[in-house]
Amino acid sequence: MKNKFLAGPYLVWMALFTIIPLVIVLYFALTDSVTGRFTLSNLAAMKDYLPIFLRSIWLAAISSIICLILGYPVAWCIAQTGPKVQRFLYMLVMLPMCISFLLRTLAWVAILEDTGMINSLLGRIGISPLPLIRTNGAVILGMVYNYLPYMIMPLYTVIIKIDPRLVEAAQDLGCDHAQVFGKVTLPLSVPGIVSGITMVFVPAVSTFYISQKLGSSGTTLIGDVIESQFKTAYNPNLGAAMSLVLMILIFICIGLMNRFTGDDDEVMTL
Repeated sequence: MKNKFLAGPYLVWMALFTIIPLVIVLYFALTDSVTGRFTLSNLAAMKDYLPIFLRSIWLAAISSIICLILGYPVAWCIAQTGPKVQRFLYMLVMLPMCISFLLRTLAWVAILEDTGMINSLLGRIGISPLPLIRTNGAVILGMVYNYLPYMIMPLYTVIIKIDPRLVEAAQDLGCDHAQVFGKVTLPLSVPGIVSGITMVFVPAVSTFYISQKLGSSGTTLIGDVIESQFKTAYNPNLGAAMSLVLMILIFICIGLMNRFTGDDDEVMTL
């Protein structure tokens, strides 16, 4: 009874800020903006935005893969150091997250724009300005920079738990460094990889500020369209339908993450 009482504030919080907002989104997504009657026309209208939706998934997937390629070596190197150095390096990874997300993105605008730091430096040595901003590459760069810590943290958490005796056993059996990584370290770090990809992909696929500042009209993402439906087009029903589709995608990602990470603790004790 006491435990149920202690869980009361949490249940109230979940009801007010999670369940009720989800119900509101579901209501607007499945009702007509004029009559308020049940309809699937909002979801059917998603087909007109399918290219934008696919572009969002594609850019988010590329960003997740790049974060994995960059983050895995960083997480592995941190895990190989001593406890004090680990805490220091982990703090360095977390440090950019203490700065406002908007400021971090605007900093890249100042670096990449036509009169920014890079093109100004290139102009001084006689090289014409390069189209660094308002491209897919700039949007991916912004995603990778902002979400890379979300890849490093779960990878580090999983790699640090790998029993070093398993690595020693593999080396005693004649495995070289590449074989130890491929047969021991990498398979045991799969839960961290899945968690990291999920933590990067979910915010990347729904982002809108990065694409607005670093992209162009040709790099419009689904997050930009959702924002415009609420702020410009004044069609919250269609915006809610798009949000609902994104939530379903997020639930799928979480389900896949739970499937691959459910036996994490059991694997680490083998």
